[in-house]
Amino acid sequence: MVQKYLEKLSTFSDKATVDRRDSIKLECKHFFSGAALYANNRICITLTPVGLAVKLPESTKNKLLENKRAVPLKYFPKGPIKKDYVLFSGGVEQGGKALHKYVNESIDYALTLPKPKAKRK
Repeated sequence: MVQKYLEKLSTFSDKATVDRRDSIKLECKHFFSGAALYANNRICITLTPVGLAVKLPESTKNKLLENKRAVPLKYFPKGPIKKDYVLFSGGVEQGGKALHKYVNESIDYALTLPKPKAKRK
């Protein structure tokens, strides 16, 4: 089941980022019960059973929430809201090209965040 999310996110992100693949290391990896897109090792997008979650700057996130184009992200009904993300519950199937600009904005935003800490071995 996880493999289908990985394949969907990979296909979707390839289409959305076709012009950027040479300048940024983009990779899809397994993420809990779904998949995540990483830009230079920084997570920016997830695709899970709850939908497509996109990490965005506060101003864009707030506009999407105000216009009801997206909802706050919660991975579990009683779980905390993930503050940097919005959820497009229709996922990649319903969003298509309309979501590509948010994918690219998410990548740009993620690249402004601190580099992830190295994992201990």
